[in-house]
Amino acid sequence: MEEQALQDSTGLSEANAFEDKPVRFLVIRFSSIGDIVLTTPVVRCLKQQVANAEVHFLTKERFSGLVAHNPYIDKIHVLGDSWDMMIHQLKEEQYDYVIDLHHNIRTLRIRKALKKAKHFSFNKLNMRKWLLTALKINTLPDVHIVDRYLDTLRSFGVVNDGKGLDYFYPEKDKIKDTDLPISHIHGYVGVVIGAALNTKKLPVHKLKELCAAVPFPVVLLGGPEDKENGKEIASVDPVKIYNSCGKFSLNESADLVRRANVIVTHDTGLMHIAAALQKPVISVWGNTVPAFGMGPYYGNANIPSEMVEVKNLWCRPCSKIGYDKCPLGHFKCMEKHNMQAIYELVRAHL
Repeated sequence: MEEQALQDSTGLSEANAFEDKPVRFLVIRFSSIGDIVLTTPVVRCLKQQVANAEVHFLTKERFSGLVAHNPYIDKIHVLGDSWDMMIHQLKEEQYDYVIDLHHNIRTLRIRKALKKAKHFSFNKLNMRKWLLTALKINTLPDVHIVDRYLDTLRSFGVVNDGKGLDYFYPEKDKIKDTDLPISHIHGYVGVVIGAALNTKKLPVHKLKELCAAVPFPVVLLGGPEDKENGKEIASVDPVKIYNSCGKFSLNESADLVRRANVIVTHDTGLMHIAAALQKPVISVWGNTVPAFGMGPYYGNANIPSEMVEVKNLWCRPCSKIGYDKCPLGHFKCMEKHNMQAIYELVRAHL
C-alpha cells in the first residue's frame, strides 16, 4: 500500500491536459511552521511551471501569516472554527485539483467533500518511520521531504527548480538598528533556543556553556515561552548575549535570522526559515534525526551548513516528533553534545 503511486485519481498524466483555461489548485498543509515553509517550492513550481495555474492554500488560521505574503499563492483559506463554512467556501471555488501535503483524516474528509476535483496525496511513509523509531531499522529513502512533496506534482510535468525554500514578509516587519544593542548591529551569532517539544531542545545549562564559549555577539531567538530560559542564558554575559525571545513577532524574528552571520538551531521552524533566507545553519539534533528527510534545505545553492548529532545511541530516534521529556530519563541525545565542538563550527563559519 505504502509503495503505490501517490496519485489518488485516474493515474493518467495531467501534463498538457489544459491549455488556455485557468486551472485551479488547492494545496493543503495545516501545520506547523517548518512544515509549511517546506511546502513553498511546491507552490512556486506549480505557479511558474503549469500554464494558467491558480494556486490556493489551506492551512490553520494561526499559521496563515506564514503564507500571507507569498506571491505564488493566489488565495488563502483557513481551517477555523466552522468546518461546514470552510467546506462550503471550498466547494464554491470549484477546484480542478487538490494537492494534499498533510494527508490525515481531516484532509481525507476535505477530499471527499471536493469529489469533483482530482486529488494527489503526499506519502508520509509512517510505517517506515515507525520501523526506525521502534525497531531502529532504517528503510527511509535518502530523499528530502521537499522532493517528496514535489513528487505529488509529477503528473503535471513539474520539476524541482533548485531555488530552495521561500519565506516572504513585509518591509514593516524588518528590524531597525535601534531594535538591537549597538554591539550587535554589525553582526552576531543567532542561537535558536526553542522548539515545539523539549526533547528537541538543548538543556539550558548546555546553551549557557555554548554562549559562554562564543566570543562574538549572540542573539537568542525564540517565542514568549522561551523568555525565561533566554533570561537565564543571557545572564552568562548580558552585554554579549541579547535575549530577543518574546520581544518580536515571528516575521521580526525571521528578520533577526536574516541579519545573523550564522544560525545555531534545534530541529525547529526557525531552522527552515533560516534555510529559506539562505543563512549558514548549524543544526543540533536530539531525539529526531536528519534521516527523516527534514534537514536544512537550500536547493542548488551552495550554503554551508552542519548537522550535529550524538550518534550510536541505541534509543535514538525515539519519536518522529518528540516528547515533553526524555522517556528514559537520561536525555543523552542532548546531554552528550560537545559544546566546544559546536563552538568550533561556529568559529569556522565566521
